[in-house]
Amino acid sequence: MQLAIVIMAAGKGTRLKSRRPKVLHQVGGRALVEHVIAAAAQVVEPKDIYVVIGHEAEQVRTALAPTGVRFVVQAEQRGTGHAILTAKPEVEDYEDLIVLSGDAPMITTETILTVRDFHLEQRAAMTILTARPADPTGYGRVIRKSAAEPDVVAIVEQKALKAEQQFAPEINSGIYAFRAEALFKHLGQLSTDNAQGEYYLTDMAALLVKAEKRVVALETADAHEVLGANTIAEMMQLDAEMRMRAARALMAEGVTIYRPETSVIDGTVKVGADTIIEPFVQLLGRTVIGSGCRIRSHSVIEDSKIGDDVLIRNGSVISGAQVAKGALIGPYSHLRPESEIGEGAHVGNFVETKKARLGVGAKANHLSYLGDADIGAGTNIGAGTITCNYDGKAKHVTQIGANVFVGSDSTLVAPLAIADGSYIAAGSTITEDVPADALALGRARQTTKPDWAKKMRSRK
Repeated sequence: MQLAIVIMAAGKGTRLKSRRPKVLHQVGGRALVEHVIAAAAQVVEPKDIYVVIGHEAEQVRTALAPTGVRFVVQAEQRGTGHAILTAKPEVEDYEDLIVLSGDAPMITTETILTVRDFHLEQRAAMTILTARPADPTGYGRVIRKSAAEPDVVAIVEQKALKAEQQFAPEINSGIYAFRAEALFKHLGQLSTDNAQGEYYLTDMAALLVKAEKRVVALETADAHEVLGANTIAEMMQLDAEMRMRAARALMAEGVTIYRPETSVIDGTVKVGADTIIEPFVQLLGRTVIGSGCRIRSHSVIEDSKIGDDVLIRNGSVISGAQVAKGALIGPYSHLRPESEIGEGAHVGNFVETKKARLGVGAKANHLSYLGDADIGAGTNIGAGTITCNYDGKAKHVTQIGANVFVGSDSTLVAPLAIADGSYIAAGSTITEDVPADALALGRARQTTKPDWAKKMRSRK
């Protein structure tokens, strides 16, 4: 069977009052349309997914290019029917099409597969996914021939409902499956005879019924799954629901999350059993956290890998970094991209690392900046130490061997190599390589002048 999926993503979303395209607004850590693409990509290959773009088309194309989907440009947005007409040259050779809404991020792969299978079993020209929300006001209603059968007469918009249809509970979700041949044979019959002067794909139901083609409805088990969002407030409701769903899935796998309603956890995050997540933690992107960890309040971890039995103390920020088993991070540490913290290592209060590697058991406990540095096992970095990695034009590496003691307030000017077992005296500025087991000092000799302060005060 040849199946294509078309995702509607050309609209502006005027009610959002935002310069960003609607489908690029994020919920649950991803753009609205990225959730839809992720679900669709489990049904067909990305090359068989066609995203119809229009408003800020290039911005949307750039954002979605990594997904591998194809794009159809609807330069003039004249309705959903016009969007499919625009896509016709790309998809008319497929046997069947599934049409999804780019602003309905809760849709699941399972639901898409159910629509596909039902559509084929019923041998339908058009299948409509429906729902029964608590309040159907504002939605188009699906009118069946009878309550006991799936066959549909038409989709009636809210404004066109007759008196006896006002309380019809079944709404059109905007998600469809079509037999491509039947769709494109009758697509040209769509009319713009409506208040918006647009071509509505919903009108295909009545056109196909009139042509004696079978149109059926399938009700989803979860109405929330097909509901989109038209305002920022509605999006944030979806965001909260998606993140709570992610938190519950983690808790079902043995993760303890205190006050999950206060946490921000993306659905792409993975956490091992027996890890404890305290309130007000953010776990974002492709973060993977091992088992037996504790993530203390107000920490933010994004696109990072945390090993087993790691303690991350309050207020730490970790982005694009790796932390090995048994390490201790924070409080208020900042691990920037390409930082690698070794097993049992300590990175403490107000220490910032960038593209730095700390070996097994290394320690940097206080007030340091370690950039472009390779630090060996067992080395101690004293408080206030800085690696001067940038000369105004290029970055340079500081190499520090194993079991080195770097005294407090040291300034290490890269490129620099400090060999195993050496000592750096506190307050030193080091500009030359240091051999193994040596003591390096780089500071002025202290001079003390007795009674100097007393004499100065007397002159005043």
